Amino acid sequence: MTTLAQAPELHPDALRLLPLGGLGEIGLNLMVLECRGDLLLIDCGLMFPEAYMMGIDLVIPDVSALAGREADIRGLVLTHGHEDHIGAIPFLYETLGCPPIYGTALTLGLVRGKLEEHKLIGRARLETVAPRESVRLGVFAVEFYRAAHSIVDGAGLIIRTPAGTVIHTGDFKLDQTPVDGQPTDLPRLAQCGEEGVLLLLADSTNVEKEGYTLSERVVGEAFQQILPGCGGLVMVATFSSNIHRIQQVVDAAVACGRSVLINGRSMVTNTDIARKLGYLNIPDSALIELRDLRDIPRDQVLVITTGSQGEPLSALARIAMDDHKQLSLEPGDTVILSSKFIPGNEKAISDLINHLYRRGAEVFYETTSEVHVSGHASQEELKLVHSLVRPRYFVPVHGEYRHLVKHAQLARRMGVAPENAVVLENGQPLLVSENGLRREERLESGRIFVDGKGVGDVGIMQLRDRSRLANHGMVIVILAINQKTGEILYGPTIHTKGFVTEEESGEFLEQARQAVCATLAEHSLAMLSDWEELRVEVRKSLRRFFNRTIERRPMILPVILEL
Repeated sequence: MTTLAQAPELHPDALRLLPLGGLGEIGLNLMVLECRGDLLLIDCGLMFPEAYMMGIDLVIPDVSALAGREADIRGLVLTHGHEDHIGAIPFLYETLGCPPIYGTALTLGLVRGKLEEHKLIGRARLETVAPRESVRLGVFAVEFYRAAHSIVDGAGLIIRTPAGTVIHTGDFKLDQTPVDGQPTDLPRLAQCGEEGVLLLLADSTNVEKEGYTLSERVVGEAFQQILPGCGGLVMVATFSSNIHRIQQVVDAAVACGRSVLINGRSMVTNTDIARKLGYLNIPDSALIELRDLRDIPRDQVLVITTGSQGEPLSALARIAMDDHKQLSLEPGDTVILSSKFIPGNEKAISDLINHLYRRGAEVFYETTSEVHVSGHASQEELKLVHSLVRPRYFVPVHGEYRHLVKHAQLARRMGVAPENAVVLENGQPLLVSENGLRREERLESGRIFVDGKGVGDVGIMQLRDRSRLANHGMVIVILAINQKTGEILYGPTIHTKGFVTEEESGEFLEQARQAVCATLAEHSLAMLSDWEELRVEVRKSLRRFFNRTIERRPMILPVILEL
C-alpha cells in the first residue's frame, strides 16, 4: 500500500490521521484528516533548502499518497500565513484538485498574491473565516479560534468529526500583551476541554525551552530604547510576514522623527497587503522611496528590509558587501537583525554581521539584544494548553523528532495515558477512535525539490551528483570511434574542472590517458553493439587510477562519439 486510495475503508466512527510534512522537520507542514470518505487538509507549507540541497530553490511536500482521492478533498484550511504553512500551495494546488481554501483575512491575502503570481487565481475559491466562526466541509465542522503568533491573524482549529473533536493549535504562544490586543483564545479551549476532546495536535517547536516565551511587546520596547541613540542611518532586517514587528519598528521610527523606507520585494508586497487589509498602520507622510534618500539627512531615515538570514542575493547582503547601487552603510550607521538565527544559517548570518561591522555600522542581533522573541509556546504555556484541553489522545506536530518526543513526554506528565501520546513520522497513518489508536502501513511521502521552473525533476541522485561536482570536481574523457570498423578517430583526450590544473598536471593526466588507452586495447571495439558498456569500463579504469594515485573521487563523464 503506497497511496490513501489503497488504504482499508474506515469505520464510520473512526478518524484517519495522515501527516505528509512537518513531523520530524521544521517546515513542509501538511496534515490530512479522513473520516467517512471525506478528506480535510490542514496547511500546505514549504521548506527552504538545507546545505546539501545544492541549487535547489524550495522544498515542498510529496502528496502522491493522495493520488486518486482528489475528489474527496473537501477543503484546505490554513492556520496562518507563514511560508512553512502556505508556501507550497501554488506548486501543489492543481495536483490536489484545486480544493476551496479557508483562512483568516491576512492569510488569504498572502495566498491570493501567490496564486496571482502563478496565474492560478482564476481557479481558486478563497473563503475568509473569522475567529470563532465555523464552516462545514463534508463531515467536518471546522471552527477557527484566535492564536497569537509572530504573524497577524494566526488561528487554531477546532474540528468536529463523527469520531470526536480534534484540536489543532497551529503555531502559537500565550502572549498576554500582543501588539494587536488579540491573545490566544484560552476561554474557547477551556470550553472544548469541558465538552471533551478526542485528539490534540499541538505545536512542539519550543518544547525544550523552560518557562514562558516573552511577549512581542518586549521587542517594541527594545526598538524604543535603541533608536533614540542612533546617529546615522538605521536599517532593520526582519521577516516580511512579521507584521507586528514591522508595526513596532514603524512606531519607534515615527516617534524619533525618522522617515521609513520599505525595501525588498517580499517586504514591499506583504506590507502593501497588510496596509490594505488594515493590519498595518503606516502614515503616508512617513513613507519614502529610494529616490528620496538623497534629499533627506541619513539620521532621519530608517530602512526596513529583508535579508536577516544572510541570504547571499538579498539587499542587506549586497549592502554589507558595499555592492548595492542605491543603499550603503557609513561609519555611525546602525543595523538591527530582528529575527531568529534559523538553524543552518548561523555561518551566513555570522559572515553578514562581520561585513556589516567592516562597513563601520553598529549591529544589534538576537544574542546581544532583545530585538527578537519567539512566536512559539514554551513549556509552561504548553502545559497550560494541555491542562485546559485534557485530550484523550495526543500527537505532537511542528518540530524536529526530538521536539516531538519531548512534547509527548510532557503530555504524559500532564495526564495523557502513555500509550495515547503518539509520536508519528511523515507518511505514517494513525487510526483514531473511542476504541483506541492503531498505526497503519506507511504511505508514500517525502520531499519534492523546486529548481527554477522545474518541480520534481531534480531528485536525490541529481543532488548527489551536484555534491560530488562541488566536492571532487569533474573529469571529461572525449573519444571518437568509427562505429563500423572500431577505429579510434580522435582521442582519448582528458579535460578537468575543479579537479587538477591541466597546465600543471600534464604528466599526471597523460598517465590517466594511458590508463584509458589500456582499457580500450582490452576490447574489440568493432564488435561492441552497446557503447554504454565501453563508457562503464572507461569510468571504472579512471576511478581505479585516481583512487590509486591521488585518492580523489571526481565525477567521470566519458563522451564517446560514434562516427
